[in-house]
Amino acid sequence: MKTCVKFLLVGVLFWVSSQTMWAEVLGETKDKVIYYSAYGAVGDGVTDDFDAIIKAHAAANKAGLKVCADAGATYYIGGADKTAEVQTDTDWGNARFILDDTKVENRRAQIFNVSSQLPSVEITGVETLIKNQKKLDLSLLHHSFVVVTDSTTRRYIRLGLNQNRGSFQTDVFVVDKEGHVDMKTPIIWDFENITSMVAYPIDTHTLTLRGGHFITIANQAESRYTYYGRGLNINRSNVIVDGLRHTITDELDHGAPYTGFISVSSCSEVTVQNCSLSGHKTYVTTGSANKPVSMGSYDISVNRSTHVTFRNCKQENDIHDRTFWGIFGSNYSKNILFDTVAFSRFDAHMGVANATIRNSILGHQGINIIGCGVFLIENTQVCGTHFINLRDDYGSTWEGEVIIRNCEYKPRNGSQSDAILINGSNSGQHDFGYTCYMPEKITVDGLFINDIHPVDNYQGPKLFAPFNRNKTDETYEEKYPYVITREVEIKNMTIQSGKSYIVSRNPFLFRDVRITE
Repeated sequence: MKTCVKFLLVGVLFWVSSQTMWAEVLGETKDKVIYYSAYGAVGDGVTDDFDAIIKAHAAANKAGLKVCADAGATYYIGGADKTAEVQTDTDWGNARFILDDTKVENRRAQIFNVSSQLPSVEITGVETLIKNQKKLDLSLLHHSFVVVTDSTTRRYIRLGLNQNRGSFQTDVFVVDKEGHVDMKTPIIWDFENITSMVAYPIDTHTLTLRGGHFITIANQAESRYTYYGRGLNINRSNVIVDGLRHTITDELDHGAPYTGFISVSSCSEVTVQNCSLSGHKTYVTTGSANKPVSMGSYDISVNRSTHVTFRNCKQENDIHDRTFWGIFGSNYSKNILFDTVAFSRFDAHMGVANATIRNSILGHQGINIIGCGVFLIENTQVCGTHFINLRDDYGSTWEGEVIIRNCEYKPRNGSQSDAILINGSNSGQHDFGYTCYMPEKITVDGLFINDIHPVDNYQGPKLFAPFNRNKTDETYEEKYPYVITREVEIKNMTIQSGKSYIVSRNPFLFRDVRITE
């Protein structure tokens, strides 16, 4: 009898132990879904639930299961130097997440990192690349996103208040298993020396993140370039973010800037849709030129990525409020699409190759670009000071074509302003690390210039800013010649003021531009 009882107790203990083990793997869930509460998340908005959230995702990643937030929960996440790795579908539903940035151990530690389970591969067999190369001599296990760097060559040697020595030559593109380059992501530099080349496999199935209201309690740090990156980092290809909301509270009259609540890096095919995001307050610090400078602070950033889409998204705060910095910034990226968005800005710092903005409205910081390829703006209202600003700190360069189709340009959203279609500046005296170009061809096919509140002595809208006020005759010498636009084609342009457009206040610079109407 005692032996039977003993075996019965052993059996019960084994059953309990096995149930505990499976609870940790499956999160004590129904329908093979892991809930945060199964790992101890309280969801009262006071208790720090970060460890529970991290454990839930770790279990889901191991078992290949979906993660769900508990309905109506409010999860508090403190400043611990930790990150939740997300590798499976996640539904945050109507849950709220309070991200407390007032006391953080590591300002760069993301809250969520969306990653692939496929390991990256270091490519060592390719020694050089040429611009627009179509095929690489390599074989890969997966269709891949490639990042290549030459640390012996510097590009984007910045001018102005944030001047610097430039950055290592970097390019990103997509290849198939046999090394064929996706020519929608062309190689844009010659690489005579490759110091690093990494292939990141592109997952074939889509990972989807849905819902969630994320509330950042803003940092209260000193206003310096100590960027905070505490949000959702995506470095896995083939991801959809749907229905997320991000708001910011407790911003003071000082604070450190942010790299972006949604950050996309080293990946391809990412779509952010039906989301609502927020601009950050603009703070001032001392730049590298030892002069006061406003710091960029972003809620969305795209770096070293291709085929990134923002669709049906809006900004929580006023896109025309100049106390907030522009919401979006990008570097080293290709094929960025804004479709039906209301944001304060589109910006490409260190270059974008091919971009499209359609069915959208852009606020006080408008469109700021440098890069190459085709830049298309259609069915869009631009309310910045200029319709397009070619960033002068990077040479006001766009090597390619600009197409404007069925758009409205409302300078400074109706405040008193001049009207300049293409703005920029290049003296020809600074080496940016590359030849600088104006768009070779500019096509305007349907544009309403709503110049309802012009400056005094307004002459009419200008196609081009002066760009170089000192180059007014043939005697001016450029150390680094700036390549001027060859052709402008204008159809269906209407000017509210009734005044005719002029080419530029510096007609000499644009004397050879062919303009057809």
